[in-house]
This record gives sequence, structure tokens and C-alpha cells, in this order.
Amino acid sequence: MIDSWAETVARATELRRELHRRPELAWAEHATAAAVRAELDAIGLAWRPCADTGTVVRLAPHAPGRHVALRADLDAMPIREATGLPYASATDGVMHACGHDGHTAALLAAARWLRAHESSLPGPVTLLFQPAEEGGHGARGMIADGALDGVEAVFGWHNWPGQPFGRALCPDGPVMSANGTFEVELVGRGGHASQPEATRDPVLAAAAVVVALQQIVARRTSPQQAAVVAVTSLRAESAATVTPDTALIAGSVRAADDDARARVFALIDEIAGGTAAAHGVRADVRTTVRYGATVNHPGPAAELRDRLSTVLGADWAVPAATPVLASEDFSYYLHRIPGAFALLGSGTTAPLHSAEYDFDDALLDPAARLLVGLAGAPEPP
Repeated sequence: MIDSWAETVARATELRRELHRRPELAWAEHATAAAVRAELDAIGLAWRPCADTGTVVRLAPHAPGRHVALRADLDAMPIREATGLPYASATDGVMHACGHDGHTAALLAAARWLRAHESSLPGPVTLLFQPAEEGGHGARGMIADGALDGVEAVFGWHNWPGQPFGRALCPDGPVMSANGTFEVELVGRGGHASQPEATRDPVLAAAAVVVALQQIVARRTSPQQAAVVAVTSLRAESAATVTPDTALIAGSVRAADDDARARVFALIDEIAGGTAAAHGVRADVRTTVRYGATVNHPGPAAELRDRLSTVLGADWAVPAATPVLASEDFSYYLHRIPGAFALLGSGTTAPLHSAEYDFDDALLDPAARLLVGLAGAPEPP
């Protein structure tokens, strides 16, 4: 018997809260994977493991139309939950602070509906339950394990607090930024604090570098070019009367695209080196590329916008600047094949990566409808 759409969404809500209670970090989503696979078994869908804790499902493999993939992410974050909810995390120091529990539940709801209407699908549909989005490059691992084999277009979404519920963001081109991290080690000469002339102070140099790096966004990039250079730590451990030999600055970079990130990295190297030299110390700069920009392809993005109009209504679009300066490893999929990614507003809930955040269960219905429509299945009532 086919579940009604209301029953499908109710089951997704139940699953979402079960997943929220038992969050797991990137590449450790073993119980989460087991829960997903058990639900797929109950639905009657065959699956295969992919990239260890990931799971891939293929429906209507012999249908003649375009092969579409739909993706959800599984992992939680190393944050101690402070929501006080009855279904709050039972794992101390780990919580679903980014809504991946909701993304997974929405794709499982779509899976239930697609299984019931598999014979009417116009083309093959692949469901991607992906591990390790939070800095673990899980999408890269899924691709390496064949998750996109035969797929012609891929779609994904993310909940977005602060954006009004029922509104969304889905531009052509960059939707989310490229990111990276940097470290600047200032190497000087330590000594007694009473004899500054005998030292080369890396702490003073580090303070000057922190201030100087602010000119990258303020004076070295165009105001129309989205970028963030955030110094997030400064360490120079020593005794109160001792100037240390070294100080270490670390931080994060966000930029509109991969080329802009490379330019920012080059400016960090230039400015840190010059400022350090002016203070008589050396700057050793290390930069790390993390995720590339999430760049929508125009054709699939137009298709996704059409579906958003159907699900959310004609006034769904948010007049917001893009890209937003968060990053996503969905970028790996879009670097490989055509596709598109959308941000779905969830109102005024706590922000992502907050100890007080909780996914809005009201999003499960429109998100699952969106996925079902992208697969070409009959519209739920």
C-alpha cells in the first residue's frame, strides 16, 4: 500500500528527530548510515555502500530519460548542544548544528515517494547519502567510489536560517564561496623582556600582521568582489617576563571563486612577509585550499528555479547578494557534471553552527516535494 504524502512527511519528521538524537562526526557516521539503510530496506529499495559510511540508491535504472542524482549529507559537528529539546543530542560534544539530519530525512521522504512511483519515472534517479560534508571532503570520496557513474545532472539544497521561510536562493553561477585556511608563523629571537634590543619580537610582529591583513578586503580587493579574511587565533605562549621565539596566527579565507581565493592567498603571503620584515622577523606562510566555490550551471539552475516556483509559489526568490560566503563540498559534484544547488529559508531560527540551532521540521514537506519534482515523479497532493 502506498503511504499518503502526509504519512511520508510524518515518518520523515520522526526519522529526523531520531537522527538528531544520535549525531556522528565526519567519517564516523556508522549508526547514521545504518539508520538510513534500514529505512531504505523498509521502503524496499536496494542500496550499496559508498565511501564507507555513504550510501547510494538507484531507481528506474533502465528508464530512457536523463539520469538525475539527488544528494543529502549525513554528518554532525563537534559542538555541545544547548537547545534543551526532548530529542537533543545524546552524544556529549556532538550535535546536528547544520541541519544535515533534516537534509537526510527529506531525501528519505523523497525516496519513499519515488519507490512508490518508480514505474512512472522518466529516467534513472540516483540518491546520494553522503558522509563528511563538514570539512571531510565526503563528496570527493563519493565521486571516487563511483557515485556519479552515469549521472547527467545533480541537485542539492541546504536549509538557511535568517532567510524567510518559503523563500530561497538559486542563482546562475556562484551560490556559495570558495574557502581556505592560512597560518602565519612569525619567527624571531626570544629573550628577556627587560632587554627588547636583544630580541626580535614575534608577538609585536604578529599584532602588526593581524592589523595589516585587514587591508586585503578594505584596500586590495574590489568592493564588488566578495571576500573575507578572518584571523581566528593568535598563539605566542611564554612567561610574563620572556619574549618568545615564535608566534602563530591562523585564520580563514572566503572568496567568490577559486581564482579570487588564490589572489587573497597571494596577498596574505605578500603582506605578512613585508610586515614581518619591517619588524625584523621572518614570516612563514602556509595556505590550505578547502572547498571550491559552489557554482550553479545555468540550465539545471533554471530547472531548479522552476521547481521552487511550483513548490513555494511565484514569489520564492530572495533578492540577496551571491555568493553567500559559507562553503559546501557540493562544489565537487558541480565541478564534475552539470547541476544546481539552492538555499531554502527556514526563518529566524538560531544560525547554523550554533549550539542553539535546530532544523525546522516544517521544511521537510517543501524540500521533499522539491526533490520528488526534480526526479520527475508525480506531484504529491
